[in-house]
Amino acid sequence: MRAVLDSSVAIKWVLPEPGTPQAVRRRNEFRRGLHDLRAPDIFSVEVAHALTRAERRGVLQPPLSIRRLSAVLRFPPRFHPYLPLLPRATAISSTTRHGVYDCFYVALAEREGIPLVTADQRLLNNLGPSFPFLVDLASLP
Repeated sequence: MRAVLDSSVAIKWVLPEPGTPQAVRRRNEFRRGLHDLRAPDIFSVEVAHALTRAERRGVLQPPLSIRRLSAVLRFPPRFHPYLPLLPRATAISSTTRHGVYDCFYVALAEREGIPLVTADQRLLNNLGPSFPFLVDLASLP
């Protein structure tokens, strides 16, 4: 499977949450070369943000976020520079009134003509009707 991987899926690789089994399955298949996963290069920043937020909420104890970030980045998706995606991500964000960070993933999937796998229900609810290539992680085996 060729797909854009949302950071919401990668977080589930290192934090037990609903959808973790599906996310871990995708990661393990990716490691075996069964998937071609891509992401805008803001992916690393988004993963780091989610992990430090988990520390602030008491889900992780410092400095676990650094170790978990290293675990995610041990086998990262193929990164695409965000700057060429910026005009389209901004246009999507402006039109849909959705956060621009999520729109980078949508813009990349649109440009590449491949699905965007996400566990972000807000993204699915807000943009799914306009962008049918968004795939809910929970719908995957």
